[in-house]
Amino acid sequence: MDKAGNNDIVGAIMDITERQVAEEAVRRSEAYLGEAQKLSHTGSFGWKVSSGEIFWSDETFRIFERDPKTKPTLEFALSRVHPDDRELVQQQMDRATRDGGGFGFEHRLLLPDGSVKHVRVTAHPSRDSAGNLEFVGAVTDITDQRRAEESVRESEAYLAEAQRLSHTGSWAWSPMQDIRYWSEECYRVLGFDPQDGLPRKEDYYQRIHPDDQPGFMELIQTAIREKADWETDYRIVHPDGSVRDIHVVGHPVLKGSGDLVEFVGTVIDITERKRAEEELRRSEMELRQILDFAPQLVAVYGPNRERLHINRIALDYLGVSLEQWRQTPELGEFVHPDDRLRERDYFDRALSTGSAYELELRLRKGDGSYRWFLARCNPVSDSNGQIRRWYVACTDIEDRKRAEEKLQQENIALREEIDRASMFEEIVGTSPALQTVLSRISKVAPTDSTVLITGETGTGKELVARAIHRRSKRASRAFVSVNCAAIPRDLIASELFGHEKGAFTGAMQRRVGRFELAEGGTIFLDEVAELLPETQVALLRVLQEREFERVGGRQSIRVDVRVIAATNRDLKAAVADGAFREDLYYRLNVFPLEMPPLRARRTDIPLLVEYFIDRYARKAGKNIRSVDKKTLQLLLSYPWPGNIRELQNVIERSVIVCDTETFAVDESWLSQQPLERRSGGNICLSHKLAATEKEIIEEALRESQGRVFGPLGAAAKLGIARSTLESKIQSLNINKKRFKRQPRT
Repeated sequence: MDKAGNNDIVGAIMDITERQVAEEAVRRSEAYLGEAQKLSHTGSFGWKVSSGEIFWSDETFRIFERDPKTKPTLEFALSRVHPDDRELVQQQMDRATRDGGGFGFEHRLLLPDGSVKHVRVTAHPSRDSAGNLEFVGAVTDITDQRRAEESVRESEAYLAEAQRLSHTGSWAWSPMQDIRYWSEECYRVLGFDPQDGLPRKEDYYQRIHPDDQPGFMELIQTAIREKADWETDYRIVHPDGSVRDIHVVGHPVLKGSGDLVEFVGTVIDITERKRAEEELRRSEMELRQILDFAPQLVAVYGPNRERLHINRIALDYLGVSLEQWRQTPELGEFVHPDDRLRERDYFDRALSTGSAYELELRLRKGDGSYRWFLARCNPVSDSNGQIRRWYVACTDIEDRKRAEEKLQQENIALREEIDRASMFEEIVGTSPALQTVLSRISKVAPTDSTVLITGETGTGKELVARAIHRRSKRASRAFVSVNCAAIPRDLIASELFGHEKGAFTGAMQRRVGRFELAEGGTIFLDEVAELLPETQVALLRVLQEREFERVGGRQSIRVDVRVIAATNRDLKAAVADGAFREDLYYRLNVFPLEMPPLRARRTDIPLLVEYFIDRYARKAGKNIRSVDKKTLQLLLSYPWPGNIRELQNVIERSVIVCDTETFAVDESWLSQQPLERRSGGNICLSHKLAATEKEIIEEALRESQGRVFGPLGAAAKLGIARSTLESKIQSLNINKKRFKRQPRT
């Protein structure tokens, strides 16, 4: 305050530009430091030992996955340390605080999510003005580095193990700088001690067998001069005097200018292979000497039928020298032209399966004539299952074949006579409809074509199949009949193709299927329309490829079987309904044969009646001389919905109860009477029932839109068998097609 009592204000103005600049520089430095720590995954920390105060940078919080707002403590940091490493960390910290020295070590962090981090911790000691110990340090996340190192170690371990198992070492060699690298297996294969370090090339050359050194040195000089790949076999002598066979491969590494830098390659111990090859050569030499004295024609072939050796008796038969035989280009040159394709098929099959086989064929003699031989071919495989040799022995069977042909010629007349008497012995009749069928049987029987026999139940489809078999070339082999409708649907595949042990519950042992039992013969598949879709696929494969697999098996089985199928169903309709495969239908329908119903061949009924009466009368020991005229008229007028089978059953039953020499049939045994009007114009009861039955069936067909088969078909709605419904549809003259849904136009 001045003398006049006034207040004065005194102040100062300071220039703080430099301070602001300094503070800004500090902030920038801290930002740079923070970014650098983040990029390098390295955090910093400070630790005052006396007060326990700890400072962490932001990156340290990120590494430990802690909230930066949390104040770190020693316990706080140790809680993240992996339990297995806590003792190590505690020991390091105790020693540092006790000795006042710096520390550096690695340990693991166990994070809340169960993951593990690897960190490296380093710290330097310092003291404040009061002499208190402090530590300033850094913590670095080295997880990626440790994982990469572990991956490298694993890769190196795998490589070393692979080389050890394969007896293969890897190497690098510079012509200017000597050997640069050897893997562990190189030392073992070549007989050097890894403790002695990399050998000099002079020491390596001295280990090579003296007889192999000149050729090896010449090869190396050529490879260096031409900068080219090289490969060779040689022997190396180990310090203990043992000799090993070695296979080495080298590859040049060039600079961009084309100058040679080094060779890299592999070295393989092939001693065992060489010994095996030598043993095989000795065995083959001994075998050749034995084979020359064998009475059969014996030949030895390589894996792909390369001609290797043939015995002396075979050369004399063929009229060629060993060299001429080996240089013959055509594999089947000495085989009869008609047998070559068959012989090739047998070999291809054996090559794919590795199995032995035998077949009969004709071989050309030196004078151009042919003789029959039984050829047996056996493969010999190595320990890896690879075929190394084929041994073929051919035994002369010319005399046997001539005897068989003579016997066959002598039996031709007898066979023809037997055929005339027995070919159609059970197919009785002279009606035009039947004669047409018999004519077609005679034409198709000698072939191997697949036959599809259709017709109503009881028309004799199996008799037709047996007649075809008897007149075929397969007559001497098996005829196997399978009723596909009589076998449970889930067991039909096992029945047809067999099964392996354990293929399904109850499969206690391997079972051979019907197709295998019919090998070389004929299989008759009755009611083929009853097959399940998956079984249809398997049957299609047999027809197309002539092979199948047992249920539960993996090996394909080839089969030579003629297939004859039969059905009383409309297969075309089944194909349209999706109940039967279209491709299988066309495979089966190569040669269709339709058996006429008995009502279409009424003129055959008297002959059939006589035939069945004679058969069952002789079996029953009865003497029946005539047929009651009324009975014959009744049999001729009856429509026979069950066809010949129904007629046969009626005759057999009547013969059993017949007590006189005149045959008669009880009218009540016939399931359906001919149409006849009673007095007053009323229809008899049986026809009223038939009319009612027809209405019920037509209503079911209308609801199922004309479909007979399947879960939505009329048979399922009515609760009757599909074959029964088909028979009733035919006997009641129902047109099921008119109930099918018409496509929209």
